[in-house]
Order: sequence, then structure tokens, then C-alpha cells
Amino acid sequence: MFPGCAPMKQVLAGVVKNGPQGGASRRAGRGDVAIDGGSCGAAGAGGARRVMENAVQYESPVCLARPALVEMERGGFPVAGVSAAWRKLLLQAEMAGPHVQVAAIEGEPGSGKQTLARYLLGHSLLAGSPFRRRDAREWLLTDLDPGTMAGFTYLDRVDLLAGPGQGLLLSVLKGLQDRPLGKVLLVASSLTPLRQMAGQGLLMPDLAFRLTAVRLAIPPLRMRREDIGPVAQALLESICGRYQHRPVTLGPGALSKLLQHGWPGNVRELACVLEAALLETEDGVIRPGDLSFSGGEAGHAEPAGEAPPRELNLDETIRRHVQYVLDLNRGNKLRAARQLGISRSTLYRILGNEAVLSH
Repeated sequence: MFPGCAPMKQVLAGVVKNGPQGGASRRAGRGDVAIDGGSCGAAGAGGARRVMENAVQYESPVCLARPALVEMERGGFPVAGVSAAWRKLLLQAEMAGPHVQVAAIEGEPGSGKQTLARYLLGHSLLAGSPFRRRDAREWLLTDLDPGTMAGFTYLDRVDLLAGPGQGLLLSVLKGLQDRPLGKVLLVASSLTPLRQMAGQGLLMPDLAFRLTAVRLAIPPLRMRREDIGPVAQALLESICGRYQHRPVTLGPGALSKLLQHGWPGNVRELACVLEAALLETEDGVIRPGDLSFSGGEAGHAEPAGEAPPRELNLDETIRRHVQYVLDLNRGNKLRAARQLGISRSTLYRILGNEAVLSH
């Protein structure tokens, strides 16, 4: 067993204990694994048991924190964490990977949706394929033919699609039904729960159901505080490697300050804060004074289970988040764009006149 890992049997026991939301079922005749318990028929129970029994038989290790095994790729973060919620997500991705053709990943900005998508790809029949990220609105403007689609596509921000775009995406998904498993993997990301959008009349119900048969919902960092320490250390290792910097550690009081912050920008904000702190330290130890948050002192943590109210205007939400990351980087647009996983021209386009005036 790898250091820092637990056997699959142990983690599965926790999933079973948590009830049907933690289960998995295989739909008869398709082989698709549905993670969300409410989306499967009665035929799924036997499939779920077979998947779980096979996992127990092979004692597959589930790493709780594996920073050394994962590089920080463009737009991604290290796969690290010890919370039950994060372990459950990794397990779900491992169980669904070999059987999935379409999946949805939901979560707040900076929560690690691309990271989880990469993890799912690594456990799918297309493991080793290129990670192709496409903006949902731009992708649907191209000449799409489901019959010729191949490989992996990460379709970003499907929650921004208007009615015509939703209809086009639905036709694409219908066209994928006849494709053999292992030829195409389409992972859609959304800031807003897609089924919630369907219930509010903002998304076609059929499209929501097809996208969320396999649904991975990432809790915000403030709701899994036990992950902050392991994620911070994994991020520091990755950042030091990128800068070819000697190892840096969190000194006395630094972790406590990180735990007190509310992390509205989630893991991306944590990466920005740590990168700025690394550039401040001279002896390889990050102290509380080296940690600078947007707006000054560390914000108060949100109560567990209580999420801040969502902005109704999604474009404004994106703009505010980009501005937040830019503030964390003290106006350095090149570094902010790199950490956001976008080009500098895209950053200018999102911020508009504000970015030009501050240039």
C-alpha cells in the first residue's frame, strides 16, 4: 500500500454508510455508472454491488494525499486532501472512469473542477489522451459531428449556454449514444448545479438529466477545512518545482492563519496566496506576516454547510473572480492570467476598461 493511502474496502465502507448519494449503479445494457443515487432505476442496485465487490477484491489503494504523484498542470491543482468529501469524490471518479462517456463536474470558481476532470480522465478508458479544454459557447459554434468526435473534451461552463446552444448540445449527446465506450469522453463543468437550473427553467430538463447521470459536485474549500493543510503543502511543492526554488514550509502560525480565512476563491486563491508568500520569504519558511489576502487580514470562515449567496449575473461573477485573483497578484496581469488558466488577452476581455485603465 502506498504511504498516505487507505484500502478501497475502508473507503467503500464510508460510502455505503453515507447512503445512496455515495453509491454507484450500472444501467442495464449501457455500462454507464451513475454516481448520483436518484438518477438510476431498480436495475442499478446489482451493478453497484458488482462494482463495489470488484473494487474490494483487488484492494485498490485510494490515496488521501498524493502531492508527489501529481504535477500542477495548466488550469489544474495537485490531487491532495484528507477530508471524507474529497476522498469520496476521488473514489467516485475511479469507479465511474472505466464506464463513463458523459459526466458533469460542478463547483465554485477555483474549486478544482479541471483537476477532478483530469483525475477522471486518468481512470477512464481514454487514460493518456490529451486534455482538451473548450469553452462551451465557442465549441458549439464549430461544425460538430458526433459521429467523428473522438478523445477527451472538457466542456467549460455549460451553465452559460442559452436556449439554442442547449438544444445543439442535446443533439450532440444524443448522437453519442451510438458510439462505443472508450472512444469519446465528454466532461461538462458548471458553477451552478445543473439540475437546480433545470428546476428553475434555466436549462432543458433532458439536457440536465443526460449531463448529470455521472455528477461530481466539489464542495468549496471552506466546507472541507481539513484539506487546507495538505493542499497547501502540495501546492508549495509544485510552486517550488516550477520556480526551481528550494523547499519551502509553513512556519508557526501560518497554517492557523490559513485556516481562519474564508477562501471565497477556493484552491485557486490558496495557490495565489502561497505563490506570493514564497516570493516574500528569504529563509524557506512562510510566516503569518508573509501571507497576504485580498482586502487585508484573513476573512472570517463561513459556517460549515452555509454557502454565500450566488450572484444572479454569471458574467459579473466571473469578472469579480478574475479581479479578485488580479488583486491577489498585486496587479500582475501575466501572473494572474497564468494562475487562472487563461490568456492575458482573455483577462483583458473579461475585465474590460478596468484592466486597460490599470495597465
